[in-house]
Amino acid sequence: MAVFKHLTLFPLLALVMSASLILSHVGCADQQESNASPTAVETPATETPADSEPPETDEQTSETEASSVESQQAEVVDSAISSDDTPESWTSFRNSPQQLGVAHTTLPDNLELLWEYEAPDGLLSSPAIVDGRVYVGILHGDLLCLDLETGERVWSYRTIESDDPDEFAPGFQAPMTVTDELALCGDEDGVLHAVDRESGKKRWTFPTDGEVVGGVTVVGERGIFGSHGGKLFSLNLADGTAAWEFETRGPVNASPTIGESFTFVTGCDQPIMRVVDIESGEQHSEIPLEGLLIATPALMGDMLYFGTDQGAVFAIDWKAKQPVWTYADADRPFEIRSSPAVVDDLVIIGSRDKRLHAINRQTGEEAWTFATRAGIDSSPVVCGDRVYFGSRDKNVYGLTIADGKEVWKHNIRQSITASPAIGEGHLVIGTDESDGKILCFGAAE
Repeated sequence: MAVFKHLTLFPLLALVMSASLILSHVGCADQQESNASPTAVETPATETPADSEPPETDEQTSETEASSVESQQAEVVDSAISSDDTPESWTSFRNSPQQLGVAHTTLPDNLELLWEYEAPDGLLSSPAIVDGRVYVGILHGDLLCLDLETGERVWSYRTIESDDPDEFAPGFQAPMTVTDELALCGDEDGVLHAVDRESGKKRWTFPTDGEVVGGVTVVGERGIFGSHGGKLFSLNLADGTAAWEFETRGPVNASPTIGESFTFVTGCDQPIMRVVDIESGEQHSEIPLEGLLIATPALMGDMLYFGTDQGAVFAIDWKAKQPVWTYADADRPFEIRSSPAVVDDLVIIGSRDKRLHAINRQTGEEAWTFATRAGIDSSPVVCGDRVYFGSRDKNVYGLTIADGKEVWKHNIRQSITASPAIGEGHLVIGTDESDGKILCFGAAE
């Protein structure tokens, strides 16, 4: 049942920043958080080699690259977005096959808490917002469909047949993906569930050999996802049959990132990224990594951006199989489980060093950092000129992306691992505690 609250939240100005979620219950080892006070990062960086053609101005280079990125990726994006969804919807973990973490809606400057919904055992990942509804999986073993405006439940679906709320049901750690007809989410027993998004009735299920903590990336009539059983799958969405399976040789935590006709996958216990043809399921190439990748990489043009268990952030040219720059603080090498948000000039990512980091996308140099009081596994989302994220310090933050200044904050009073979903004028996020909750923010009436 939805609990309604009418609170006025005033924008706050602050000193520093934080952000990001990535899946928490994963197969790679945890690290302890630091109690040291946050400090600025000194970032070693290697600039991209200059082209042999006559040099362009920074503005010309940025405009040319942005145009190229849009033309290269438009076909994949168009094939993956539901035809019934508005451009302002939030359909999957990072809201695009390239996993860029950018919302295409607007939010009011003063976000107000509109409603809360009780979520037993909490949630770890991102909801979806489509056509006036919120779709989310929780650790209690339920998929929920809620009315975006009121928070009232439209339907619920359990991973087991029993209606007994006290009977154990495998929970959902993975983020939601919503298509024209389906709500898709994997559970901790390794089963991918496809549910009719209107009725909440089961369409089909697909079992794997290990828990599913990453999301499904939709390309055309197929959905691609991985599991801790060490495989990547491509399924026909119509009936849940496998088009192909690919051996990853390690647990898969990330949601698949798509570029051109390829996806990029790594087992979280292997320093290798594999490039896989999305049509055939055959390996195209391998990219060596320095460290283990737990979170989902973002792709812009030919560049992959991601953080590692060693606390470094990399920009890798996947075609050249070479790092272009590395961003790291040698004094604070804390694990990164947050997936980056990427815009034209910045890569924004959270860390267990308690800071949100904004990195110059071209040079790998620090643009700014924002400190919170606890680790940031939540993955940041860019909306307009702001970035939003949660922290385990129990706050949701809104910062200006230009300089990392805090302009909004709401204390939820519970730890946040999950990433926000921003769509159709609302921000929805959940907490990870046993008496967890789902919260929706938007404009006051």
